[in-house]
Amino acid sequence: MLYSNILLAYDGSKASTKAFQHAVALAKLSPGAKLHVVHVYAFPRLYIGEALAPIPASVNKDVYDVAVETTEKAEQLLKESGVDGTVELIQGGAAETILDYAKTHSCDVIVIGSRGLGGIREFVLGSVSHNVVQHAIVPVLVVK
Repeated sequence: MLYSNILLAYDGSKASTKAFQHAVALAKLSPGAKLHVVHVYAFPRLYIGEALAPIPASVNKDVYDVAVETTEKAEQLLKESGVDGTVELIQGGAAETILDYAKTHSCDVIVIGSRGLGGIREFVLGSVSHNVVQHAIVPVLVVK
């Protein structure tokens, strides 16, 4: 068996949809493999100087509603794939949450889409896929 527990980080983007297809293909190569699909979201924060400014509840509700829609889309894709798996919606920092989930659920591989940030932007902002690759203790497949 190639992999028994495959973790897919899914955010609904074009790159994560391609990553979804690759994760399904990996799962189909390993009979009995389980696909863990995780969508991580975070409520926005606004800092003014050193103070944290309040965000209107309507904004947080909109963020949560989009996260639920993304999770429902992932559930539909998983069902259509015919692969055994679960879909989870988790609040937190994306890279840290993905890494924690992989460790907690004994995942063999992490599949993640790449936003394609380059050069200075990646250096300044960092990217979820870059952080996951740098800190994961299991193989990471970054799909472009």
